[in-house]
Amino acid sequence: MSGILVLYYSHHGATRKLAEKIATGVEMAGMHAMLRTVPPVTSKVEASLPAVPEEGDPYVTLEELQQCDGLALGSPTRFGNMASAMKYFWDGTSQLWLSGALNGKPGCVFTSSSSMHGGQESTLLSMQLILLHHGMLFMGLPYSEPELNSTQTGGTPYGVSHVAGMQGDIHLSKDEQALCIAQGKRLATAALALKR
Repeated sequence: MSGILVLYYSHHGATRKLAEKIATGVEMAGMHAMLRTVPPVTSKVEASLPAVPEEGDPYVTLEELQQCDGLALGSPTRFGNMASAMKYFWDGTSQLWLSGALNGKPGCVFTSSSSMHGGQESTLLSMQLILLHHGMLFMGLPYSEPELNSTQTGGTPYGVSHVAGMQGDIHLSKDEQALCIAQGKRLATAALALKR
């Protein structure tokens, strides 16, 4: 596979909406965007999930991760950190880490939380650590994006964010949408330059 992998976990749908807008930006910059998710984790050890979810985007494979040209990684905020499902997935990527499969590829992060001060930045930083350990080139979001200076909702220089509300019913703001598209374009542009 060649293109940008937009890998996310979303329980209520807000992080998925961010992923879709980032994918739009990737496609606008001339690269293929592939939306993928990770399975939820369960406290029932004997439970097993189907290989393909009943609805939504397919589960990511290690091969897809290895073959991508760049990665946008997203998770909802859970107590200032990424969701356990995303962490569980990355805990199983040692084979890729040992082989250096992601070395030199560009990556960015994005998140959604229920409140403005719900730990968005620490969640973004926790996901950034994964990219750095895998040797990826971290792509932030520069203040040259005007919405980053004016947003009253989500958005950080560490990556796109969204304030979904306590019931998860707040739609992406215009600023959040613009920042998602800008982040997707920035990531794809960097990936294209590195491929050359």
